[in-house]
Amino acid sequence: MPFLAEPVYAHGTPARSAILLVNLGTPEAPTTAAVRRYLKEFLSDPRVVEIARPLWWLILNGIILNLRPAKAAAKYAKIWDQDGSPLKLHTERQAKLLRGYLGAQGRSAPVVDYAMRYGNPSIDSVLSRLKQQRCERILVLPLYPQYAASATATAFDAVSDFFKRTRNIPELRMVKHFHDHPAYVAALAEGVRKHWAQHGKPDRLLMSFHGLPRYTLERGDPYHCECQKTARLLAGALALAPEQYQLSFQSRFGRAEWLQPYTAATLAQWGKQGLRRVDVVCPGFVADCLETLEEIGIEGKAGFLKAGGKEFHAIPCLNESDAWIRALAQIAQEHLQGWDRADASPDELEQSRRRALALGAPL
Repeated sequence: MPFLAEPVYAHGTPARSAILLVNLGTPEAPTTAAVRRYLKEFLSDPRVVEIARPLWWLILNGIILNLRPAKAAAKYAKIWDQDGSPLKLHTERQAKLLRGYLGAQGRSAPVVDYAMRYGNPSIDSVLSRLKQQRCERILVLPLYPQYAASATATAFDAVSDFFKRTRNIPELRMVKHFHDHPAYVAALAEGVRKHWAQHGKPDRLLMSFHGLPRYTLERGDPYHCECQKTARLLAGALALAPEQYQLSFQSRFGRAEWLQPYTAATLAQWGKQGLRRVDVVCPGFVADCLETLEEIGIEGKAGFLKAGGKEFHAIPCLNESDAWIRALAQIAQEHLQGWDRADASPDELEQSRRRALALGAPL
């Protein structure tokens, strides 16, 4: 297997540290063709769907990719921003704000970039760009608070696959999770409080997380436990009694049993029980996307009101809130420790360049 071409090296060029934010991904457009391309890449990942490959290939290519893209495209069209995918826009802005926040602290700031695990900008393309910028130290920070093999681990797989084809590999660090990080929990709580300060409090708060098949828990995935811990910490930060909130899981797919309780069923049950107002927060998503804007904000609302509820609020995700950018910076800085002192001074770089020239190195 041939290695990728290395960028041209010039003696005296400073080595840099970088932070790579990774989110799940999004289609390029809310069209059937674009969604089909995205779903094919996403659902072909063996970590995402743990079914025997020959059988899953037949199901995916014979059924799912023929039926699901048009339906999904219609859902994306409901939430698509005039500037593009909400998930991509929020992630891009988070990277920009984190770059500015770290740069304003008056020391050598790392390069900050972002990539999508599926779709664009791809992890390969952004890692190539970071190498061109002579980033010799890269912190990979998946934007999934709770670790799941079907999400966090796939980002690590993609990074590893890129460096399998790389001759000069930089120093790497990877953030596994931040589900119980105090700054992340505080940012979540601040977002909920701000919403309640403007709209009042609900009868009950639902904390809805992305769902996974139950077998992932049985096979040792820590995701379920980490969601539970995030919910407990957030409830504690909001001073909620047990009867004032509940955890649930959304986005069930297929016939297998998934983690319970299910979000849609919970909302329907609460509506039938006579709860007047329900608020839903999605702590597992740091940026609003199809699952929060359409599945919760549109479908969830409709299900609750149809069942007898009167008022429904979908609380925005962390997005570009000041508290979240500060939390993201704190999480990154804790994992960058030592690297912030690794950059050579201008005098040291010039001395290195002169020594190399004296030994016959090219300019």
